[in-house]
Amino acid sequence: MKTIINYLKQLAYLVSMSLMALSLTGCEKDLEVGLPNSQLTGHSVFKDATTAKAALSQVYADIRDNPPFTGTADGLNILLGLYADELKYYGEGGLSSEAFYIHNIQASNSLNAGFWSGAYQAIYECNAILNGLATSPLTKEEQAPLKGEALFLRAFLHFYLANLYGDIPYITTTDYLLNAKVKRQPEGKAYAAMIADLELAKELLLDADEPGQNIYATKGAANTLLSRIYLYRQEWQKSAEAATSVLESSIYTWPDDLSQVFTSNGTGIIWQLPPVEGTITKEAMTFIFETGPPPIVALQPEFVESFEPGDARATQWIGVVTDGNQNWYYPYKYKTRAAGNGPEEFSVLMRLAEVIFVRAEARAHLGDISGAQADLNLVRQRAGLANTSADTADELITAIIQERRHELFTEGHRWFDLKRLGLAASVLQPIKPNWKDTNLLLPLPQEELRLNPNLEPQNPGY
Repeated sequence: MKTIINYLKQLAYLVSMSLMALSLTGCEKDLEVGLPNSQLTGHSVFKDATTAKAALSQVYADIRDNPPFTGTADGLNILLGLYADELKYYGEGGLSSEAFYIHNIQASNSLNAGFWSGAYQAIYECNAILNGLATSPLTKEEQAPLKGEALFLRAFLHFYLANLYGDIPYITTTDYLLNAKVKRQPEGKAYAAMIADLELAKELLLDADEPGQNIYATKGAANTLLSRIYLYRQEWQKSAEAATSVLESSIYTWPDDLSQVFTSNGTGIIWQLPPVEGTITKEAMTFIFETGPPPIVALQPEFVESFEPGDARATQWIGVVTDGNQNWYYPYKYKTRAAGNGPEEFSVLMRLAEVIFVRAEARAHLGDISGAQADLNLVRQRAGLANTSADTADELITAIIQERRHELFTEGHRWFDLKRLGLAASVLQPIKPNWKDTNLLLPLPQEELRLNPNLEPQNPGY
């Protein structure tokens, strides 16, 4: 498994990146760039707006194709679904993925190492982009959105690392000598760095991406992540304000039809990544199965049973396989299993439903009961449910968390909700015999600690 230090040695990264496809495969054809006859250098990439955009597109592709955000069995959606109470493991015993399900992750776990190295690889790439732009002859107007996207992606990746590992290095340079000896920062400082990146990014980013497909970061994406960060930090007013800026944007509209939420042209999608051209989303390939028992994972039966009667999400977003005696359930948000044989779908990373929940929760904490109810009811009504009966702040927060569970399942939110709200032990201990309070954080990968002892100490319990 490659390590963060291996990636940080790639000081000539932009050279090799410019020799790749230089486009996010599966995007609009006009994003594909023909290379000049002479070999591009890192500096020459940023002499031209087209090649600079293409270099950044490759960063998106790498985020799509590598952990932690790939939709395959080594991705965050499946592994954290197993770690929480969403998914049940059916794969072969003794594998690294089973360790997530039974809460027996060791520092040597290869999938855990993939989260760390994949995220820091992409962070390195973001920093390389920012370095290239700093000396680029491009105009300020040409540079601004590219810089904003790189800053957003850097903050986005660090957000997940901080929530997985706690104190982390916040990497802002490609200098190998510095990064090889980097120390972990307190989580609060990492969050402050994320916020600083995002506040600058949202001033530079466009309201809508040029292809019009929400496949690149925009102001809405930056404000979505800010609203989430402020919620996690319990800064309720700032969280509500950031969420409102997204919800009042003319770029997005609330889709009333559940079947349209995950189509590529869904009006409530804030940020999504297209699959490789000619293929389907990896989430559809990974989650959907046709015969039982499931090959890897299926939804926990207790989760399926927790939906209210009449909740349309339980029928539209959950598929079932039966052998006549037993039923198994799978996430069915992504429905297209063959290219051209169903609606076009991209991998959704941010959508309006989360932002509505964020504002509802923040409003409840601020004492805006009617506002929180209105937000929550918007989601419930689309699912065919009656308005909430919760009418106090505490009741509303409980109802919002339950609604998040049923709306956002297998999208990577459930584990973080349990963790940030202090619910992990009470929810998981009864169903996870190996649960320990130290499981709130994953272990730092063993190889990273060996290469850089400054990352010590290891997280407690490992």
